[in-house]
Amino acid sequence: MAGGARQPGRSVTSRVLAVLGAFDADHAELPLTAVAERSGLPLSTAHRLVAELTAWGALTRTAGGSYRVGLRLWELGQLAPGSWRELAHPWLQELSAATRENVHLAVCDGTEVLYVEKVHGRRAVPIASRVGGRLPLHTTGVGKVLLAWRGAEFVHTYLARELERPTPYALTEPGRLHRELEEVRRRGWASTAEEMTLGSCSLAVPVRRGGGASGRVVAAVGVVVAASRTQELPRLLPALLRTAEGIGRGVAGGA
Repeated sequence: MAGGARQPGRSVTSRVLAVLGAFDADHAELPLTAVAERSGLPLSTAHRLVAELTAWGALTRTAGGSYRVGLRLWELGQLAPGSWRELAHPWLQELSAATRENVHLAVCDGTEVLYVEKVHGRRAVPIASRVGGRLPLHTTGVGKVLLAWRGAEFVHTYLARELERPTPYALTEPGRLHRELEEVRRRGWASTAEEMTLGSCSLAVPVRRGGGASGRVVAAVGVVVAASRTQELPRLLPALLRTAEGIGRGVAGGA
């Protein structure tokens, strides 16, 4: 094989996946050198694989010579049955229309929140979340919900590491966070106040498989408002709970 393709312990498939994995919400467009660096591949190997993926349509080259994920991958993604976006979008759209705020759905992926769908409200404030984006669990409303219903060992390991502090208001003390997570489980919802983004606060509730109060928590739905309107969050809770219930009832087998 050409270039550095004969790397010990790395199959062709793993190298292709490393190239695709170089792209994410924060790195949607990359030059070839960045693809090689982020994938951990020699430049010659990255060049060959990128060329093959571009020819197939998995990647596309921009006018400036960089690369982006291509439509072929988007087409394949649409074939996945019961996708979160397909399932949740009507409910989120209805919630956003009722509240006129940003609303989003997120799942837990490792130690991060992965945002799988979002609807912008008419009076929405700028926020950090975006579809396909990832944020820390402990600084977001949806993240606190997801963290609260993870196992005790996971929570202990998460809180034991060095925690990100994107704003001065973010909680990073393990003891305080642990007590807050217990409170989230007790009351059934989580909130934040400028912990991820200055000027915004949030409210989030769990999405349970099958709906109801006994299903396993598989996602979280949240709403974000301007920090100056924090007092309005309690009145949004009933609509948020109805949205989570509706999405939960639609969750099937592998969603």
